[in-house]
Order: sequence, then C-alpha cells, then structure tokens
Amino acid sequence: MKHLVLISLFILTFLTVQAEKTDQIGVNEHLDEYLPSDIELVNVNGDTVLLSSIIKDKPTVLNFVYYRCPGICTPLMNAVTEVVNLSDMDLGEDYQIVTVSFDYTETYDLALKKRNNYSLQVKKEGFEDGWRFFTGDSTNIAKLTKATGFTYKRTGNDFIHTAGLIIVSPEGKITRYLNGTYFLPFELKLAVIESSKGIPGPTVNRILQYCYSYDPVGQSYVLNITKIVGILMLIIAALVLIVLTVKPKRTNN
Repeated sequence: MKHLVLISLFILTFLTVQAEKTDQIGVNEHLDEYLPSDIELVNVNGDTVLLSSIIKDKPTVLNFVYYRCPGICTPLMNAVTEVVNLSDMDLGEDYQIVTVSFDYTETYDLALKKRNNYSLQVKKEGFEDGWRFFTGDSTNIAKLTKATGFTYKRTGNDFIHTAGLIIVSPEGKITRYLNGTYFLPFELKLAVIESSKGIPGPTVNRILQYCYSYDPVGQSYVLNITKIVGILMLIIAALVLIVLTVKPKRTNN
C-alpha cells in the first residue's frame, strides 16, 4: 500500500507539472488568492472605477470576453444569460456579474452596445445593477488577467482564448472556476453560496489541462490521445512495479 501511495503521488505530481507547462492558452487557477485592490476599469459611461469597490458588496461572477469576438464569446455570454434566467437567485441581490473585455483597444461604447443587447435577453429583474460591462487599459487588464490566471494569445485582430466564469468573494478572494460554455443553475448557486462564505471550491482543472489540448480552429478543448496513452503507460508501469515489489519470495523446502 505504501508503494501504491508513493507511485500515485508521483503520477499526480508529474501531471500537474506538465499541465503547468501547457497553460499558455487557458486558465491557470488561482484559487484562494485575492485580486489586487488597485485595479481600475472603465464602465459603460466612460467613468474609471475601482474593481474592488464594485465587488465588495456581494459574490461576483467574473468573465472575460472581447466585444468584437466572432467565436466563443457569444456562446459564453448566451450561457450566462440562460443560467441567469433559470436560476432562482436574484441578480443584483444575491450575486452580480462583471464582464470585462481583455482587449485593451476596445472602448466603453462597445461595452455599452453589448450591455444593451443582453438587457433584452435577460428576463430577470436587476439587470441594470446586477450585470456590469467594462473595458480597461493595457496595464489594468494585464494585472487582472494575471491575477486570475486567464491567458490568451492574439492572432491578427482576434484572440485565441478559452471560456469560463470566475467566482470572486466580496473580499476579493477567488473561490471557484466554472469552465466551458454551459452552466447548471445549482452549480452556479453552490458557487455563489460558497463565495459568500469565502470558501474555495475544489478543482481538477490542472490535471484536465494535461489530458486536453486547445484547438484554435474549433476554439475548444479536445482530448489528447498521445498524452492519454502516456498516462496509461505510466499507470501500467506503476502496477507492474507494485506487483514485483510486493510479490512474496519463494522459500526452498
């Protein structure tokens, strides 16, 4: 049993290290860490505000997009709209949503247009103060994306990036990551409740990043067969080692 535990720890450590090497595009989770208190963003009125002053009242669902995005941003925003409409929580009371463009060249007028579009789709009350849209300069955007572990790559006028939500407590602590473009109401509610108490949620994202590779064309994660085979070979080798180690020696009569 001791050998099995040691080998399991070795495999887990190996996968974690490999995942950290492949996080150039994606999310390197910073659970239980705090956002910098001096990050400034620009709201839809063109006013500069401190992010810390926005998130201090209630759990915040933070998501990154860029407003001209022709790809994954729209499915993400539509998924957020759907889960808001289906949730039994009150938007603007129990939680709020903060959408930030990570493209520092975008201006607040684009954020205003995007907000107006989604104001027509959200059926719940509280949209005006419950879902806020922002832009920012290069320094503040870089500071925020670095603090949350959100990484992306520019390709021409567009970007390669992933989709997901980051849950932040009123104290500015990162408590949960919800990855993808589909979210269940109970999943969001649990994340919000935990965030209100400052409790970080469990994650296996780093291990999954090793097993999946990002497809820039489809803008999604796909299963990496080569890496999976490598994992299986490690497991088989570990099992063989265990058998050889614990196999009882024959004694001569």
